[in-house]
Amino acid sequence: MLSLLKGIKVVDFTTVVLGPYATQFLADFGAEVIKVEPLDGDGFRSVRPGPSPDVGAGFANFNRNKRSMALDLKQPDGQDIMAKLVGQADVVVHNMRGKSAQTLGISYHQLKQLKPDLVYCWSPGFASIGPDAESPAYDDIIQARSGMAALNSDSSGAPQFFPSILCDKVVGLHLALAVASAIVHKLRTGEGQSIEVPMLETMTSFLMAEHLAGHTMVPSQGEMGYQRLMSPHRRPFQTKDGFMAIMPYSARHWIRFLVLVEEEELAEAAWVNDAGARSDRIDELYELIAGVAPTRTNDEWVSVLGELDVPCAAVNSLSDLFADPQLSASEIAQRMPDQGLGPMQYLRPGFFDEQGSAWSPQRAPRLGEHSIEILGELGLSQTEIDAARKLGVIAAP
Repeated sequence: MLSLLKGIKVVDFTTVVLGPYATQFLADFGAEVIKVEPLDGDGFRSVRPGPSPDVGAGFANFNRNKRSMALDLKQPDGQDIMAKLVGQADVVVHNMRGKSAQTLGISYHQLKQLKPDLVYCWSPGFASIGPDAESPAYDDIIQARSGMAALNSDSSGAPQFFPSILCDKVVGLHLALAVASAIVHKLRTGEGQSIEVPMLETMTSFLMAEHLAGHTMVPSQGEMGYQRLMSPHRRPFQTKDGFMAIMPYSARHWIRFLVLVEEEELAEAAWVNDAGARSDRIDELYELIAGVAPTRTNDEWVSVLGELDVPCAAVNSLSDLFADPQLSASEIAQRMPDQGLGPMQYLRPGFFDEQGSAWSPQRAPRLGEHSIEILGELGLSQTEIDAARKLGVIAAP
């Protein structure tokens, strides 16, 4: 856990994966993140497996370093508590539709009245300027509509969902970047603002950065699709005992690789040494790799290509990852004891500062675990806190 955002208070109304992934990064960088949930909690809490009914494994990996307040925003007293929270905050984040936010009293125009310099960042499924602004969206919907499922088609041409919550996480990174940038702007100018990070538009821009290809020019100078990535021979190559990613990229890489596999004549070919011509014929080269890959084991390829400084990697299964020497050395998986939930394994974020700051995360919170604590910080008396709990305005363990 770094301290780059220490002193920044974030009120987090996000749910499921996209928003919580974004705010977890803010918490990892030292921001104080208060996760405001309905009384029945973020729906992702119940996804199994998990050490308790209100902390599933997925929830645990998207909500570390946060505090939880369970609050009923549909009650007037809940609105009053929310107003106090926002009044003391720097940032509000959510990933719901615009009308839903307005119904709950947390749209930008509503909260701006409470705090004019508020940084407000939100991520609906579709941009508010389009006809689908109020349509529901989850990761699979955006994988389908953004072109990702089609890009990931199987050998028969049938679209496939990528087996990761990829759109949520990619858009979550964009949302975290928007928040961090808006914080910098506020610190420089004193001005707050609202930034919208819609899923479909963000993912389309993300995917098409390389796949716009020939259509980047007007008129177009070729088809859409980055040619190297569209090659049917671009895949992990089967070796004598497994699969490898073997990726000569520059002319230097290709020459070294071709000499290694006794294709000296091809190594001297003009088109191999020309980046543009090589790109046009990349499928031929990938086909050649596929033909020679079975002649060596994974370890043999790693050894000889490593000596030549040609990029390569054995294909890890999920169960192989934590035994990978690099990941083991960087301590990507760490254990955290917890009296209530028992020992749990957490993934450290991929940030390393020069000082080698110790990473000591807090586990994901139980539902409403910090409700009473936060109300006390807002100035409510014990009598007021007890009344809010009795009336079902808040929930706490």
